[in-house]
Amino acid sequence: MFKRLLGVALAFGMAATAPPAFAQSCGQRDNVIKRLQKQYSEQLTVGGLQKVRGKQSVVEVWSSDETGTFTVLLTHASGISCIVAAGTDFFEATPKIVAEGTPS
Repeated sequence: MFKRLLGVALAFGMAATAPPAFAQSCGQRDNVIKRLQKQYSEQLTVGGLQKVRGKQSVVEVWSSDETGTFTVLLTHASGISCIVAAGTDFFEATPKIVAEGTPS
């Protein structure tokens, strides 16, 4: 489950390197996080490192069981975080486990 969520987060994070429209949703990481926690009750769900143009950034998915919202952040070494994606109806996928010896 963690690997799937991280994979999705990384895919969304890659989108941050192209469209400049996302630059409008950037700010100091501390300010962005405070807003996510206060307005949407979101907490860090998963995260990982992404290499963009030779520089590493942190990709994070913040979500809330209470509000059902989620936000994908890309944070640069400078401390600036950009909102890459946001939405509602967040869910965690449960991997289908097939017992050994049974056809899939």
